[in-house]
Amino acid sequence: MPKKLKHRKSQRGGKLRGNATRGTELSFGEFGMKTLDMGLINSREIEAARRAMTRYVQKGGKIWIRLFPDMPVTRKGAEVPMGKGKGSPEFFIARVKPGKILFEIDGIDKATAKKAFRLGSDKLSVRTKFICKD
Repeated sequence: MPKKLKHRKSQRGGKLRGNATRGTELSFGEFGMKTLDMGLINSREIEAARRAMTRYVQKGGKIWIRLFPDMPVTRKGAEVPMGKGKGSPEFFIARVKPGKILFEIDGIDKATAKKAFRLGSDKLSVRTKFICKD
């Protein structure tokens, strides 16, 4: 969740189209996890994937998270009648397009990194693939 927002509630902002143009190449680590789908990733999914990967890698490597959930999603309470304005913010999401790098790892071998990313990708709602720097 962001520390500070310019606007507490945001508009949805239309369809996601095309491929990612920024954040598509490895910058920090030797191995990465790249998206194949377009979608919305919840902050809880990101944290669950990070925990799964960190637990598998243990003290072996360093993990970088390359996406941030900065868009609030609002919901109205159960059994609330129509009208009376927009609901309150419930959680935050990150929008991703195909080709965006989600996580990077360095300091471990390829087999360990691949297994860690597979465990992490099981927690996400988008399809991903493993990539290497070479």
